[in-house]
Amino acid sequence: MLREDDAPDHGHPHPHPYGRLQPNSAGETVTIEQKVLAKNDLLAARNRTWMNDRGVVAVNVMSSPGAGKTTLLERTITDLRGRRPVAVVEGDQETRIDADRIRRTGCPVVQVNTGAGCHLDAEMMRDALTALSPAGGSLLMVENVGNLVCPALFDLGERTKVVIISVTEGTDKPLKYPYMFAAADLILINKADLLPYVDFDVEQCVRHARSVNPDVRVLTVSATTGEGLAHWYDWLAQQS
Repeated sequence: MLREDDAPDHGHPHPHPYGRLQPNSAGETVTIEQKVLAKNDLLAARNRTWMNDRGVVAVNVMSSPGAGKTTLLERTITDLRGRRPVAVVEGDQETRIDADRIRRTGCPVVQVNTGAGCHLDAEMMRDALTALSPAGGSLLMVENVGNLVCPALFDLGERTKVVIISVTEGTDKPLKYPYMFAAADLILINKADLLPYVDFDVEQCVRHARSVNPDVRVLTVSATTGEGLAHWYDWLAQQS
């Protein structure tokens, strides 16, 4: 049985992917972030090749904290049981809480704790793949660290990116965090069961999302009640 202790201990904060410059010995300005992202992209390409060769479909699930990523994964694992193998990579700064929740479903899972880091990166993903060794043809769900900025900038080698926004967060999130929503292949508006009780305009949110990502698909779902999840499962099946 996989243990979250198998995840790598990177023990250092990750450089922020933009906004810092450092002069070199010749007095020139070097963009450190470009080098960080270039190295990450190289490792991500290797991860992608490794997974493609084995028919593993990785879905990078991103959101702010509390949007319902883990609940959605629990429900998805349960509902898809018997259809195809599923494995999970759990990303959090600290604790094993989410990995323990996934483990109770019987699904293989590895926890990656990033410490001060605000996102998973391709090196962490490589180590998680080594620890999990997902079966050929698996659906690999990657729950990234709760953050609407940095995770969008770091390719993991995934097949596709999904962004979750909950109706408790506010209609304007796609405008406030445009890079995240521009990077998405699918947006899930979650917690639809709470719509009667909150001030959230689904149609306006969709318009905001498509103002930064005109072709993005948007589904309204409730991971708690199951509303709309059949469309989510159909979309996952289409990624194979």
